[in-house]
Amino acid sequence: MTDLRAFETPVGTVQARVDGDVVRAQGIPYAVAERFGRPRPAPAFGTPFAAVTPAPVAPQPPAAFVDELLPPMQHLAVAEDCQRLTITLPADVRPDEQLPVMVWVHGGSYVIGGGDLPIHDAHDLVVEQRVVVVSVTYRLGVLGFLGDGERVPANLGLLDLVEALRWVHGNIRSFGGDPDAVTLFGQSAGGDAIAHLMISSGTEGLFRRAIVQSAPLGISRRRARMSRAVLRAVGVVGATTPLDDVLERQLAGTRAGAPFGLRGGMPFGTQYGHDPLPTERRAVDAWRAVAPRIDVLIGSAVDEAAMFVRAVPALAAVTRIRPLRSLVRWWLVRPLSEVIYGRDVRRFRDRHRAAGGRATSYRLLRGTTARPTGAVHMSDLPMLLGGRAAWAGSAFVPERDWAAVEERGRRIRKVWADFARTGQVEEPDDGTIAFDRG
Repeated sequence: MTDLRAFETPVGTVQARVDGDVVRAQGIPYAVAERFGRPRPAPAFGTPFAAVTPAPVAPQPPAAFVDELLPPMQHLAVAEDCQRLTITLPADVRPDEQLPVMVWVHGGSYVIGGGDLPIHDAHDLVVEQRVVVVSVTYRLGVLGFLGDGERVPANLGLLDLVEALRWVHGNIRSFGGDPDAVTLFGQSAGGDAIAHLMISSGTEGLFRRAIVQSAPLGISRRRARMSRAVLRAVGVVGATTPLDDVLERQLAGTRAGAPFGLRGGMPFGTQYGHDPLPTERRAVDAWRAVAPRIDVLIGSAVDEAAMFVRAVPALAAVTRIRPLRSLVRWWLVRPLSEVIYGRDVRRFRDRHRAAGGRATSYRLLRGTTARPTGAVHMSDLPMLLGGRAAWAGSAFVPERDWAAVEERGRRIRKVWADFARTGQVEEPDDGTIAFDRG
């Protein structure tokens, strides 16, 4: 029989599942919305809500390339009403405790992923560092990041995240979390979303710190022409368009983004000048304005782009030839990693500091993969979330390497949690990650 624990919150009673040394409150609705509608706060619970089912993932196309890299994730529910969050907290939390809160925003190029995937399990982070972790699921692709701002609102997925932060601020105290000590952390598109939540209207006072991991900030600007081309290719999608047709149209939109170079690798995303974001011209000033009140930890891995080499058959074949592998790394992987990820880390850090904020940058130097080599995109995730069951034996972490990954992971989880507690970092001495604390 499932061991449940009841939490009395401002929106009603939530029944969570006790899972060994953690408690999981899963799949809590934080917002409701019709297709292409702005999110509204979810209504209060009239009866106790059994938070024992993981959040469904947003509708998304197959991702064969990613599936090859990760262990099988079966039995995932898919639903358009995916605005749910999951809270993981220590099982022995005391009624008077107010623990740091870390809100996880998943990545996936704004088209794939979900907050409750096994690779995002927060168990180790929660138990080792005594924090409360909230994982958020939000709308993606055509349904979340395409609208024209007139017929269909733009940035619906970002607006979902704003609503989730409001829910956390109003309710997390009931789960032992401190609403005044909220840190956002996210990787890839999740990190990009967090950078933009910093300048989104309606978020002031909802979080204190931000950890931006491997965000593709180098391709997040000057996207308006591409967005228009993607909109034209997708065409009219209505409230009654079958979901399969929506995803087919999304694929057409993806193809329409291809001629736009590196930006076309992420054809869906945030759009400046549409609620809740300022215009692109004013974005830099907006980041400067918020700098004094938000501490930032931002960084990337040295070989980010190497993960995508496998997606290009010709390059994948070249990397199987040992003498050519290093040439690909130095002539292609490192320059692309710098343009898409690394260069803008330093720009963001320097601007934040100059505007009176605290910002620390980092570079992940060691990865977890056997092939491709180096610290590639997503190399940080096995050391933060998911644990052995989710990662060991995958293309990211060979089973034989798990002990070393776990040892480094303990150090990195401590760095992330210490930043959530204090806004400062202490560099581990194992050569995995290098920091510029300024």
